[in-house]
Amino acid sequence: MNKKLKTEAVDHLFQAVLTLKDLSECYIFFEDVCTVNELLSLSQRYEVAKMLRSGKTYLEIAEKTGASTATISRVNRSLNYGNDGYDMVFARLDGQETES
Repeated sequence: MNKKLKTEAVDHLFQAVLTLKDLSECYIFFEDVCTVNELLSLSQRYEVAKMLRSGKTYLEIAEKTGASTATISRVNRSLNYGNDGYDMVFARLDGQETES
């Protein structure tokens, strides 16, 4: 974990996020906390990560998401050398889909 990121304020934000119960509450909270562009950037990175994990090429990802190659590279670096946060979430979501 990045020591610069670990602050009391970030802890408070994450604790607030953990109280959200459904998509509707997420929309309500994140629309207040983030700008539209910030939310779209976060969601774009998540989509890029999913596509990279599924074996899509940079070109396919750029065409589908509109992400720059710099963004795709940054996400790819996180997937390969980060804290495995994307993979943790992907595994949990895959588990939910198979339980449904």
